[in-house]
Amino acid sequence: MSFKIIGTGRSLPGLQIDNDQLAEFLDTSDTWIVSRTGINTRRVCQDEAMTHLATEAAGQALDKAGIIPPDLDMILCATLCGDYLTPSLACCVAEQLGVNCPAMDINAACTGFLYTLSLAAAYFDSSRAEHILIIGAEQLSNIADWRDRSSCVLFGDGAGACVLSRGSALKYLHLGVEGNPAPLNMPVPRGNSPFSTTAPGQKFLTMDGQAVYKFATRMLETETRLALNTLNLSPEDVDWYLIHQANRRILDYVRQKLGLNAEKLPMNLNRYGNTSAASIPILLDELLDNGAIRPGQTIFMSAFGAGLTYGAALLEWE
Repeated sequence: MSFKIIGTGRSLPGLQIDNDQLAEFLDTSDTWIVSRTGINTRRVCQDEAMTHLATEAAGQALDKAGIIPPDLDMILCATLCGDYLTPSLACCVAEQLGVNCPAMDINAACTGFLYTLSLAAAYFDSSRAEHILIIGAEQLSNIADWRDRSSCVLFGDGAGACVLSRGSALKYLHLGVEGNPAPLNMPVPRGNSPFSTTAPGQKFLTMDGQAVYKFATRMLETETRLALNTLNLSPEDVDWYLIHQANRRILDYVRQKLGLNAEKLPMNLNRYGNTSAASIPILLDELLDNGAIRPGQTIFMSAFGAGLTYGAALLEWE
């Protein structure tokens, strides 16, 4: 199809929070969190800005790709919460990189990285770009309710980036949405309009864990089988399954349903938690740094998130 990934990067906050630290102010424990989520630690921003993390990840990706910022034709950021509601995080990164190419954010929650891949593919297909920088970056610590033990223990902050260029790595991509904001949402904070009947004040991310789990497991199995059937592949034919790092129980469900060896479905959520749109590019960069992914191997990516959004892609690594 239209592109290949030629460089990746990642950036994470310096502060690491383990489960015992959360248990100091929440009615929880390391055993409770690990048994239900598989998460041991997560990274949380203190004084780091999202622009800094996103730009650092982007810089690594550009260096590995062997190109300079002026070579970019577009910057796409998948994020829920940059440093501002406006301007976009992508615009802030463009300023840091010293470029004036088009730049915009995509909000598809945890599926955002796959949505940016789809938009980039359209630009390559229409011959409107040679190089596109895509970034998944999230600071969920800013919107989590740190009094809610069922949700705040899940999330971490971080950024992952990829540089795309023309190529034929992308073999399959499918996106969708089941319009339902109730299971996972973050209301916009209200201002002080004298005409509004809604009280101003801080809003927090809320989640119905059971509803999200049911949606995620159903969607991941359905989307995986759809992709494999479309491409005439068996589960064993795929070398790597990079699934959104939300919860170990969800990943274990997918592995068992498809009969996969654990090595094919790598995890880093035990160290970083759920970094939303950043989770797949962070995991991809780690695997590449470790030399695990080799040319010619197939990589299946899938994610789900608020909306409820979902998507899947398959690449043959070039």
